Amino acid sequence: MHRETGTPRADWERIVAEQGLVFGTPARYASGEPRPYWDESVHYVLQMDEVLSVEADVELLHSMCLEAVDHVVTTERYAEFGLPEWVWPHIAESWRRGDPHLYGRFDLRYDGRRPAKLLEYNADTPTSLLEAAILQWYWKTDVHPDDDQWNSLHEQLVDRWREIGKKLPSNEVYFTWSTADSTGEDHLTVTYLQETAAEAGLDTVALAIEEIGWDPLLKRFVDLEEAPMGTVMKLYPWEWMIDEEFGRYALESLPQTLWIEPLWKMLLSNKAILGILWENYPGHPNLLPAFNDQPGLLTEYVRKPKLGREGANVRIVAPGYETETGGVYGAEGYVYQAFDPLPEFDGNRPVLGAWIVGDNAAGLGIRESSGLVTDDGAAFVPHRIPES
Repeated sequence: MHRETGTPRADWERIVAEQGLVFGTPARYASGEPRPYWDESVHYVLQMDEVLSVEADVELLHSMCLEAVDHVVTTERYAEFGLPEWVWPHIAESWRRGDPHLYGRFDLRYDGRRPAKLLEYNADTPTSLLEAAILQWYWKTDVHPDDDQWNSLHEQLVDRWREIGKKLPSNEVYFTWSTADSTGEDHLTVTYLQETAAEAGLDTVALAIEEIGWDPLLKRFVDLEEAPMGTVMKLYPWEWMIDEEFGRYALESLPQTLWIEPLWKMLLSNKAILGILWENYPGHPNLLPAFNDQPGLLTEYVRKPKLGREGANVRIVAPGYETETGGVYGAEGYVYQAFDPLPEFDGNRPVLGAWIVGDNAAGLGIRESSGLVTDDGAAFVPHRIPES
């Protein structure tokens, strides 16, 4: 694995905008100067044997995560996740019912020399999907047409929707996001997912979450025309939903209205799962030592809020690396994970976002930052697998 520079395509901004990348918070260079969020002046090169190795690691990690969910449900360890008690039985029912899941993204530390290490699992509301599935594929096709890419995301999403469709109350799926997201990234991601579902033959409807109604007499969710909603694909975190009156209705009306991602994914999108994984698989080569609510035997660690996002409220405790980011998270508790700094390539530190669709590894997206914490100042950079 290595990093290469190159000349961006002429008129690349128009190209990626036409392909759907219309939201825009610029990334940042180490100097603090703005950097394009989509940066094709650099890319990473991985060999096929590296990709096959990480792909196998990702599918193993996913299976371990599913076993961890079963363990938490069986032993009722919900309190470690900071979840209110009224939610617990609904999570158990969602898991035992097998409410269908669509996709997720593992964030990994990987340098091409040691096994990939799990940093966290974005299992409920993962973004950077369009960049990974579409933008970088067309970049590769234009710039390196003879090379390959770890990227079967689009095809696998369409296939997964066909599979999920057999388990849904009807052929109709609503796609929802919050209008409170000022960047437009969530709406973009939902729109792309809606396209993949439509390609799979489902009837799709877009509706902002603020426009979803509740019929108190029939106790069901309804759209703007007061038609019942059987399945909703949401890009809105479960932990936000359960704090609202809306969320109580969502849980109590399951499975009359199914939600994707399902409620049981609250456990996987919560960083407390890292402590459970380490407890269940101590010493596993794809895990970093992690403990919930206290650092255990760790003397150098990263303290992460269980529900943190975009690198907020992260604290690194290690000589020479002391760092702390601001934010609004932490009241829910922290996970303490062994500090293993991201690898450095030309002064930049990549995080590998390895995608799961259903239960299968499906592709790779790389975000790169100048600091130790991958935050909202990270840039998305493409990758390729050279022709052998």
